[in-house]
Amino acid sequence: MTVEDHVIFIVDDDASLREALIDLLESHGLRAVAFGSAGEYVEASKPDVPACLILDVELPDINGLDLQRQIAEGDYPPVVFVTGHGDIPSSVRAIKHGAVDFLTKPFSDGDLMSALRAGLARDRQARAERGELAALRERYATLTTRERDVFPLVISGLLNKQAAAQLEISEVTLQIHRRNVMQKMAAASLADLVRMAEKLNVPVTHSRRAGNT
Repeated sequence: MTVEDHVIFIVDDDASLREALIDLLESHGLRAVAFGSAGEYVEASKPDVPACLILDVELPDINGLDLQRQIAEGDYPPVVFVTGHGDIPSSVRAIKHGAVDFLTKPFSDGDLMSALRAGLARDRQARAERGELAALRERYATLTTRERDVFPLVISGLLNKQAAAQLEISEVTLQIHRRNVMQKMAAASLADLVRMAEKLNVPVTHSRRAGNT
């Protein structure tokens, strides 16, 4: 792991703790950027790299749990809460809304580092999935209207003659559209295309059994 391929954000109003955390993370080869309030963090420009957020619960401008809720709608980094005033309801709320961990001060370096590495791994996975979905959407956008009609029929498992009958086109024409769908979506197999359809929320609208007469 290099300092260019990730970042740890720290949001805590305790300046001495921010400095200590930066020193700790740097000693473990982790790049860190610290903020004294939620507002500073929200307004700051952020590098487009895998990240994790160390977030205090008690902040001068907003409760950390409320900040977690507000940013949850976006592509926010996984959160590791740290607090000197932890309680069970707060920890349950934090974990329920996706926090990696909820650590009570003073916490061990090992617990923090484990949580941060888990958070970075989670964010890398989420970024990979978003990238894959974006690529699939780009491929799907290249399909013609008729190819988009053919797509759900193919993943429904209909025979070519059944799908052609559904669209009132010839079987040869259906086969051409089907081949185009497979090529444009870069699907190696029908199973591969079905997995893509699931990620794109392309509905299975027909049943092979229902059309097999």
